[in-house]
Amino acid sequence: MRENSQEIDPGSTARQHILKDSRSATFLIAFGANLPGPAGTPQETLGAALNRLATDLPEPMSISRLYETPAYPPGSGPPFLNGCAAVQWAAGPETLLALLHDIEGAFGRTRAGRWEPRVIDLDLIAAGASVQPDPATQDAWRALPLARQRVLRPDRLVLPHPRLHDRAFVLVPLLDVAPDWRHPRTGRSVREMVDALDRDEKASIRPVA
Repeated sequence: MRENSQEIDPGSTARQHILKDSRSATFLIAFGANLPGPAGTPQETLGAALNRLATDLPEPMSISRLYETPAYPPGSGPPFLNGCAAVQWAAGPETLLALLHDIEGAFGRTRAGRWEPRVIDLDLIAAGASVQPDPATQDAWRALPLARQRVLRPDRLVLPHPRLHDRAFVLVPLLDVAPDWRHPRTGRSVREMVDALDRDEKASIRPVA
């Protein structure tokens, strides 16, 4: 999948809101699934969910190819299908996050545990150059050791996503839609972050034909 060209309903509330505000920015979304759900296979679920998301956006979103990726952490479940999307959005990140959660729920997402197999996952990972909730908090979560990541979870939205810079299953698909986006705290582009990844980890991310 490269770009969603579905015609958008001109009556959409979200579309009307965004068209009245030209200050939109490029928001980045990571999506994935590794379990079948009510909509069918992981690929069918992701396609249907992205089509639903498109109806609430002011213009077609840029959508990456699908990639088969190992479950994270290793051994935690079957392989995922992962991808990323870039959307123009003028409302706040919390509004888009709420929309993503609504779509997840509609397609059978539950949250029984962290890093579990899932029917669908729609993650807001960046909102233009915005840093949420503040630079110090974002820096602290980004520097958190892996062992602490396993037991701690932010109680608020942190953007960019604290682990964005070291997750091949997010960064490789991002190359398709936002290769030149730069992390507002580190200054590194998506290309540069991909170049810094472990070679074997990058090789494990395979595009789906």
